[in-house]
Amino acid sequence: MYKFVIRKPRRPQDSSSTQDADLTQDSSSTQDLSSKHGCVDVNNLPSDPGLRKKISFYHPNDRDEIRRYYLQKKPCQPYGHNFPQTKIGGLMRLFNPKWFKEYESWLEYSIEKDATYCLYCYLFRQDVGMQSGGDSFVTKGFDSWNKKEKLDLHVGGVNSAHNQALKNGENLMKQNQHIQNVFVKQSNQDKIEYWTQLNATIDCIRFLLHRGLAFRGHDESDDSSDKGNFLELLQFLADHNDVINEVLRKTPKNSKLTHPDIQKDIVNAVAYKTTNAIIEDLGNGFFSILVDESRDILIKEQMVVVLRYVDKKRIVTERFLGIVPVANTSALSLKAAIEFLFNKYALSLSRLRGQGYDGASNIQGEFNGLKTLILKENKSAFYVHCFAHQLQLTLVVVANKHTDIAEFFSLVKALNLETSLKRAGDTRWGSHYRTILNLILMFSSTVDVLEMIEKDSLLSEQRLSIALQKKNQDIVNAMTLVRVSKQRLQMMRDDEWETLLTEFYPADFSKTDVLALDNQLQTYIVDMRSNDEFLELKGIGDLVRKMVETNKDVIYPLIYLLVKLVLTFSVATATVEISFSAMTYIKNELRNRMGDQWLNDCLTMYIEKDIACRIDNESIMQWFQNMKPRRRQL
Repeated sequence: MYKFVIRKPRRPQDSSSTQDADLTQDSSSTQDLSSKHGCVDVNNLPSDPGLRKKISFYHPNDRDEIRRYYLQKKPCQPYGHNFPQTKIGGLMRLFNPKWFKEYESWLEYSIEKDATYCLYCYLFRQDVGMQSGGDSFVTKGFDSWNKKEKLDLHVGGVNSAHNQALKNGENLMKQNQHIQNVFVKQSNQDKIEYWTQLNATIDCIRFLLHRGLAFRGHDESDDSSDKGNFLELLQFLADHNDVINEVLRKTPKNSKLTHPDIQKDIVNAVAYKTTNAIIEDLGNGFFSILVDESRDILIKEQMVVVLRYVDKKRIVTERFLGIVPVANTSALSLKAAIEFLFNKYALSLSRLRGQGYDGASNIQGEFNGLKTLILKENKSAFYVHCFAHQLQLTLVVVANKHTDIAEFFSLVKALNLETSLKRAGDTRWGSHYRTILNLILMFSSTVDVLEMIEKDSLLSEQRLSIALQKKNQDIVNAMTLVRVSKQRLQMMRDDEWETLLTEFYPADFSKTDVLALDNQLQTYIVDMRSNDEFLELKGIGDLVRKMVETNKDVIYPLIYLLVKLVLTFSVATATVEISFSAMTYIKNELRNRMGDQWLNDCLTMYIEKDIACRIDNESIMQWFQNMKPRRRQL
């Protein structure tokens, strides 16, 4: 009879009823028809205040978790954005980023809407009443740049709506005052034991994820011999630390911090802190993106985005930003995925100065479309073809043009006698390496092929001669192009700096800067040639660091900016391909059910382990503790 009954979908089991899950708020009788409880993934909430939905849109039981997420992230303040000008009162005006410092705790700026908002009023302001423009700082946005006094009016007095919202936010983050925690009395000893237990849990998670190891076992019961890496490592740690052992022994089974949801919260906290450290390291600097697309073990399209920039130590670095699922591989879909990441971390497209993709990818045409879409919005986001792929493709072309080499590979593969030879991928060095290894195994067949080539060459001198003539012609043309290119570059170096800058970097070098650059460049050249400290440099990366060490970045700011712009150009997409290799290691056949956020968090900790290792446990605990109401308090 079940086929005649439409059954309601099963609601996920409440975490409070599972082992070690956190307390959740009691279900409210109030139903929000616009949003179902439990459907919100806070990791996908937009940072840009102009793109956020009203807090009343969300289910009442989800609102506090959303509020905690935004309060922990702090206001969206994209310092490095190129704020657009708007004609107001007959004058061109724009947002002043100095206001971020003056109203640091609450003022937010929307890149999408070119308007400011109030974080606390968005999160806690009631939908009734009016204050200093009503919804200006909540939904509409404030953009009267000539009326800064409106910001002070918005704050108002002690009992203003803004300050009431501010107080509500402070109270929400004080979990020890939460009504659900009133009945849970913790002594100082309880808090110390909880800290010890949570600290040990974080250490175990760090150890496993930095090595890409799985957590769970097939049987996690007390008497099982296959509890999984996490429980076994935690027990090992307890066996060698009497304090941890005593705490774990006393802890009730429903508070052991071993539930998968707790582990995911901790990993998410570490991953967020890690990525946030990368964004802070980037600061207001220019950057490039390296992008590639691949499929995971479940044939699901995934796109990896990597940032390339000059960090605060003046070292060129490439960092994993995130992996995003894409509905399809169209240019519009890929761009939407990039915009999602940019919005999530409050990155401004106006700071983008380079794009790098795998030009030989199966979706090369879509990457070309993506490149064009981004260039329409930012004409300084230049595309550079991966140099490693360029070199590999050049070698392949040369090999194909050389008759003997081309016939050698084709005949060996055609014979296919003692073992199978994989087709060498045009952009994969490893595939050629594996081909050569198989050739070693097929040595006798290889000798036969060489003898066939020798006979063919002796009997077909005319055909070989024609091939050699074509080869020589290609080399001559290639050398001519190289010589012309070198001459053209020298001409540009000598006479066309102004054309180069005004054409490629109109947003970074004003007309006055271009005029000043010529004089600054001549002085810089004389200075460098007479300075022994700059004689042993091995590249422009060393040049940037040496300029900072000797204060030359202050003396020659335009030269320093130009060098930094050059350094942001992507050279190769190796970092992206390493990320995909890590993905196949993390999400394998045994762990093929990983969700998108869980996969992203694990990859962040695994790939950027050097940064993750520098995140102290205390900050991770604080973030973890504030993600949602916890049964126990630090």
